[in-house]
Amino acid sequence: MTVLSFSELNLAAPLNQAVSEMGYESMTPIQAQAIPVVLEGRDVMGAAQTGTGKTAAFSLPLLQRLLKHETASASPARHPVRALVLLPTRELADQVAQQVKQYAKYTQLRSAVVFGGVDIKPQIAELRRGVEVLVATPGRLLDHIESKSCVLNQVEYVVLDEADRMLDIGFLPDLQRILNYLPKQRTTLLFSATFSNDIKRLANSYLQNPVTVEVARSNETAATVTQRFFAVDADHKRDAVRTLVEELDVKQAFVFVNSKLGCGRLARALERDGLSTAALHGDKSQDERLKALDAFKRGEVRLLVCTDVAARGLDIKDVPVVFNVDLPFNAEDYVHRIGRTGRAGAEGLAVSFVAPSDQRLLGDIEKMVRIKASVETLATRSGYARQERRDDRPVRHERVERSPVESRRPPKPASRDPFFDKPYEPTVAPEVVPNWESKPGGGNKYKGLSGNIKSKGKMPALFKAPAPAEEQEA
Repeated sequence: MTVLSFSELNLAAPLNQAVSEMGYESMTPIQAQAIPVVLEGRDVMGAAQTGTGKTAAFSLPLLQRLLKHETASASPARHPVRALVLLPTRELADQVAQQVKQYAKYTQLRSAVVFGGVDIKPQIAELRRGVEVLVATPGRLLDHIESKSCVLNQVEYVVLDEADRMLDIGFLPDLQRILNYLPKQRTTLLFSATFSNDIKRLANSYLQNPVTVEVARSNETAATVTQRFFAVDADHKRDAVRTLVEELDVKQAFVFVNSKLGCGRLARALERDGLSTAALHGDKSQDERLKALDAFKRGEVRLLVCTDVAARGLDIKDVPVVFNVDLPFNAEDYVHRIGRTGRAGAEGLAVSFVAPSDQRLLGDIEKMVRIKASVETLATRSGYARQERRDDRPVRHERVERSPVESRRPPKPASRDPFFDKPYEPTVAPEVVPNWESKPGGGNKYKGLSGNIKSKGKMPALFKAPAPAEEQEA
């Protein structure tokens, strides 16, 4: 029998109180299927759409099972790390840690979060005081392990959230190093919005007889999200964003691009257009990234221009629109991007701009989410977003037939003055002899030299000159 409400889970009173205060009543499909399995202590491999409550699906049962270790002791030795949650990005780690704190605020269980980009000393101090639940990114966690500020020999539960990215080739070496520090007997949970077949085979090496929980087919997008595609040239994407924001009266929106440089440029351009905008990408410091997210959550920023660093797991409620200014290179990232809207059953709109060079990327997206995209035209202030070729200009495949000699001959530039095309004409008649040639010697006592050349002065000889040949014969 499938559990449909949190009241049927028989959670501990402190957890029930926190859940009630957060307004949780009925469970989402992933929560209804995963929570009972995790409470049994079995490994889980869960796939669900973005925004369906995966964080609560693993946090609540873990806290329930950790209550047996609850203690009011202040000794750090009584608070070892027993649950480890690994996530790919700093923003997602901070968000999950905040939710775990809310769930456990009426218990004696301690939690902490560690990620890069900030000072490590406060994190070391917090870890040395003892925590039961540790939320971390792989890189910073390895820093703490090497500095002996974090010991993982009593971990009972490991959670890999956004597992497809965590098990990607770039994260695999760090992940393997971390898992080597953990006890062999543990419960491992993998949750993600997307799972490829290769990722499933790789994940099986870390899980023991896992229960696969899939509440929707692989890589499916939420049914509450309307997807629209517009034909827009690269030079008109900024105008297209501004036009749609005004036409649709968008209150808030994510604007996704592929590059950090393009993110900063677009954010500054939209800001000059009068739209309150913030930029979020990997080159920003962690403090700047958190401030941008906080301003967007409070409604102080209308548009959040970001790279795929914000595409995974961020839970910001009531964001009605997502703009894909650049189609993602990886079709799976498209699923995560548009998952930032239409969360928790709300209606959402995903707008994607398709440039002429994006046909292959569009085909990958259609294959991934199993839709047939209908590309629309869009009129902006500067005209149509995709300019049509003028009739009087020859198309690319038309060629003008030329002879082989003409094709090799460089084009002759047009002359602006016929005077410069005339052959050279000397200004002096050929019969006129110059003055320096009419007088041999030119007044110079040395024959054959021009008169304009001065003779050298006489210099005393340092040796006796040889006698002339006539004197030697005499």
